[in-house]
Amino acid sequence: MSVGKRLGKFLPLVVFLGYACQLMALNPTWTKPFPPHRIAGNLYYVGSEDLASYLIVTPKGNILINSSLQASVPLIRNSIRQLGFKVGDTKILLISHAHYDHCGGSARVKQLTGAKYFVMDADVPVVESGGREDFQYGADPTTQYPRTKVDRILHDGDTVRLGGVVLTAHKTAGHTKGTTTWTMDELQGGKTLHVVIVGSPNVNPGYKLVNNQAYPQIADDYKRGFQVLKALPCDIFLGAHGGYYDMVQKYARMKKGEKQVFVDPDGYRSYIKDREQAFDAELARQSTSKP
Repeated sequence: MSVGKRLGKFLPLVVFLGYACQLMALNPTWTKPFPPHRIAGNLYYVGSEDLASYLIVTPKGNILINSSLQASVPLIRNSIRQLGFKVGDTKILLISHAHYDHCGGSARVKQLTGAKYFVMDADVPVVESGGREDFQYGADPTTQYPRTKVDRILHDGDTVRLGGVVLTAHKTAGHTKGTTTWTMDELQGGKTLHVVIVGSPNVNPGYKLVNNQAYPQIADDYKRGFQVLKALPCDIFLGAHGGYYDMVQKYARMKKGEKQVFVDPDGYRSYIKDREQAFDAELARQSTSKP
């Protein structure tokens, strides 16, 4: 038997072990079910306690933002059903960025629904390689996921339209090369509310902001991303993780009868300011550190 064939016999086991290691390393809030709920208008939350997935319902079919983990797909499917909608009505799949905790389930979602997958340009190679082309984690099997074909390549400022809904893709790179912040408008109580779903402005442990050969423009991308985020009008503040916008606490307030708990422009501005300060501090530290 050739070496290639011998390795091929063990490939499914390698994939399974990598997936098992991935699950064992997870933050428990990433897989803990959370009550699906309406945020505003035709926008709903269908994610876990911390990994945020959003469903936008339209007369022409639905849009799902973030497939999350491979293990998240049954949870997302159940949440959609609990809200009274059909999983098969999902026509478009979007993501915040190409990390396994936000797009690992995309191949399965496409298989279940036939949805078209739209991804920001610089994240397309990562998605289609199953994470292997990621500048930071590409060689780590625990962060890899099924390779998934992208149906439409997005560029900064592109819009996604379905059934009267218009989403705008804002490239806020740094966390990944194609991190995407989504904006849309929702009509509630006769008033138009600006929705911002933050992709991620965070600098992960181990990220090199200075002399990064795999991503030379990383610091400049972060700086540009913060300028974009600070300029966006925001009424309803959401994000790729529920923790960005205190989702659990806001949901509890909503259950107690408080109205419009997700309208939080001050919280948005405070979060972006905090994340920019954290970036600036890390950049200064790395800029003054000896090689």
